[in-house]
Parts: sequence; C-alpha cells; structure tokens
Amino acid sequence: MMMRAPASDLPIELGNIDIMVGDVAIISGLSLRLSAGQPTILIGPNGAGKTTLLRAAMGLIPVTRGHVTWGGKDIAPPTGRAILFQRPTMLRRSAAGNIRYALACAGVPRAQRASRTAELIGLVGLNGLERRPARRLSGGEQQRLALARALARDPAVLFLDEPSASLDPAATKAIEDLIHDIAARGVKVVMATHDLGQARRLAGDVVLLHRGRLVEQAPASEFFAAPKTEEARKFIAGELLV
Repeated sequence: MMMRAPASDLPIELGNIDIMVGDVAIISGLSLRLSAGQPTILIGPNGAGKTTLLRAAMGLIPVTRGHVTWGGKDIAPPTGRAILFQRPTMLRRSAAGNIRYALACAGVPRAQRASRTAELIGLVGLNGLERRPARRLSGGEQQRLALARALARDPAVLFLDEPSASLDPAATKAIEDLIHDIAARGVKVVMATHDLGQARRLAGDVVLLHRGRLVEQAPASEFFAAPKTEEARKFIAGELLV
C-alpha cells in the first residue's frame, strides 16, 4: 500500500484565521504552514484550540476570517485527508466489516476490498481479530481499528486528535509505533496531544497553542532544548498556562 502525500495537497496553509462561536474567539489571528515531512504535533493546555484547529484544517468547520488552502487551492480533494477523533464510534460490525465499510465509502472497487481489508488489518496489528465485533475490542484495539478505517481513504494527510488519551501505556506504545509506520510511508501526520512525552517521541516539529493563538512553532529538537517564549518554557517545565 503506497501512501505518499502528493505535492498538490501540500502545504496546508492557515492564513490569519479567526474562528468565532458567538462572541467568543476560539482561534485568533492564527497563521500556520503544514508541510510534507515528519509529524507536526500540536500541544497546549485544554481549551488552547487544538481540536478546533484540526477541524478547521480538515474543512469540518468554517473559519470566521482568514483562509485555509491545500496546495494553494481553497478546496482540497476530500479523498486526500482523514481525521481520527479521540473517541471514535465503532459500527455494529466485525473489525473487518468496519474496514470494508470504510473502503466502500472511499470508493474502493468491491473486487479489491478483501485484499485491502487484510492489508489494513495486518498494518494495525489486528490479525486474528477480523471477525470479532468491533464494540467488543479493547480500547486500544478499537483505536487501531479506527486508524485502519482512516487509512482506508489512502490519505495524503492524517489528522489525529489525542488518539491515545484514554489508553494504558502498552496500548499507547502500539498507537505511537503505528504513527511512526504511517509517517514513514509518506503520510503527513498532524496530531494534537497534551502529553509532552508523546510530543518528544513523535514530533518532527511542534506547534504550541494557548488561548487560541499560536505561541511558538519550531523543530522538536529546538523547541524542547531552547524554547523561545516564556509560555513554552513554562509548559515544558510542567507549569500551568493560565
């Protein structure tokens, strides 16, 4: 399964965007460029705007002001992107049935679905669980199945919103290993997490958000070794940002 972000889909540009809910600014004057390469990790305290930014980049919510472009185009091809939320819903089907449904929705020809399903089951390490009802899988297994469903679209860009927030360490490691594998296949991963250790393990570059604003963006090695802002220094030190 070749998954490589086509040049036409990247970079994703968020240009001076505001997102308002009523009179409340959830995102304010945020500009961000997401380029091909290693995972971009969004960090920041709860309420910083991480999930909202992912949804806006995905095109799931409109921006009040500013613009979002994919490869310089206002409207990105919907097949080039996928998003995985923190608590994905499992269909009342087997694990394999969930993937077959995702492949059908992605327009994969029926004759190819069995082989693609087997490939995705193997990729996410669910061999032997194909026939198990998805809702009877463990939390970690469900999250890996949700990743397989997202990959059924063969996306150029994969958005992940706190994918291991409720998982134990072993399940979290399985998800992180999978993210490394996906990124190595050329898929651009953009992931929100509140876990600094996870950001250190996965990030190519780090974006720190606070109160809906972009505070700092830098390669991970620079961000953790020599943060440029007071907010970043506090956050890395484990202090509360208020």
